Amino acid sequence: MTGDAAEEDAGDAEVGADVGARDAGVPRVAVSVNAVIRDGAGRVLVVKPTYKSGWTLPGGQMEADGETPWEACRREVLEECGLNVAGGRLRAVDFRRPRPGHSGGMRVVFDCGVVDEAAVAGIVVQEGEIAEFRFAAADTADGLLRPAVRRRLRAVLATETVVYLEEGFPVEGVG
Repeated sequence: MTGDAAEEDAGDAEVGADVGARDAGVPRVAVSVNAVIRDGAGRVLVVKPTYKSGWTLPGGQMEADGETPWEACRREVLEECGLNVAGGRLRAVDFRRPRPGHSGGMRVVFDCGVVDEAAVAGIVVQEGEIAEFRFAAADTADGLLRPAVRRRLRAVLATETVVYLEEGFPVEGVG
């Protein structure tokens, strides 16, 4: 670690000592992640959770223990599907406004690439949390996914770049 980095870490530690007391009552924004995973035919992996309606992309909430979005993505995919994703690319960040009954927050989407037939055959869904999974062509997935997830997936599939979204829609002037 360089001298500058060590000084910065030391300063962070001093500031961090009071974080609990200082941040009590400060609003937080929830962060969740999704993974876009494809099979050899280009179909997208979708899962049907037991705890909410409809289908979604694999993923879930980021832990508040210092877990990064990429760590959360890898953990959630492993927990939900038994797939160990080794690499990925950031593809989208989506801001969802809070509304009655929904806390809103940030959604981070990673493209985790293509899995081979052996990995597909080895998928085991998380008992009690995921009812079923399937690989679906984009148009089929479009009909299965809830609206916000559907818009997010459409935006990711429409470009090879990273996209910034609000409520699943690209924001004019933000590239």
